[in-house]
Amino acid sequence: MTTATTELDGSSGTGSYGPPYNHAANGQHIAFVYLAKWLGVSHPINTAQDFVLAPLRAITGQPAIQSAVSTYERAPANTQTTWTTAYETALGNATANPDGSIKVKPGNYGPLPTMMSSLLTFAQSGGLDGALLTSKQFYQTDYTKPLLFMADGGVLATRAQQQHLLGTQWGMMNETGSYPGQVWLWLYTFWYQIKPFSTSANADILVMAVMGVLSLAFILIPFIPGVRDLPRRIPIYKLIWRDHYRTQQADGA
Repeated sequence: MTTATTELDGSSGTGSYGPPYNHAANGQHIAFVYLAKWLGVSHPINTAQDFVLAPLRAITGQPAIQSAVSTYERAPANTQTTWTTAYETALGNATANPDGSIKVKPGNYGPLPTMMSSLLTFAQSGGLDGALLTSKQFYQTDYTKPLLFMADGGVLATRAQQQHLLGTQWGMMNETGSYPGQVWLWLYTFWYQIKPFSTSANADILVMAVMGVLSLAFILIPFIPGVRDLPRRIPIYKLIWRDHYRTQQADGA
């Protein structure tokens, strides 16, 4: 319910993320290079509509819910903010009832108690997951919205911490299965462990740039003067193939 409230007022991680979901921020950048901003919003998400209001509208046969949603939508923006701020604060001291519902202290929450309790019941029945998966595609295989909703609530972070997937153990790689991550990932994950990458809000695009330069340098080795001549100047291959050359010399003799 706390997560849904932050989705409603746009203060969640997704709501303030920026491209490719919305225009709330410019996204990661390097100096004047704003790749996310330039590429734009390719997967538009309105957290209030997509995560709260639209799922509630999908609940049929509940006039009280539809009335609460209409009341919220018709209210001025500052009134909506007052309701969500007060309700989110109250949720910090809320208690869980034996039947799975949530009890908060009385306050000026507008229609939010009805909306959020209904959304909670909808989620507990499994309906919310289906509502978030609804798209224009024939096959409902786009799990972006459910994953973003869970990530905003900290569910994924908690599970990741339990499975030691946070990357806080330097040099350790893991994936969701029972076997360590692919060996080739070490070169990417290495950069996230050192500064300035480990402390930068633009770590992803910085690592991408570093790996792009390194990959390009590797591809261009045959064309880089000096580097391409190293095998001739430092005949390491002769040391590696020394037994082969000795055999050849013996056969020749």
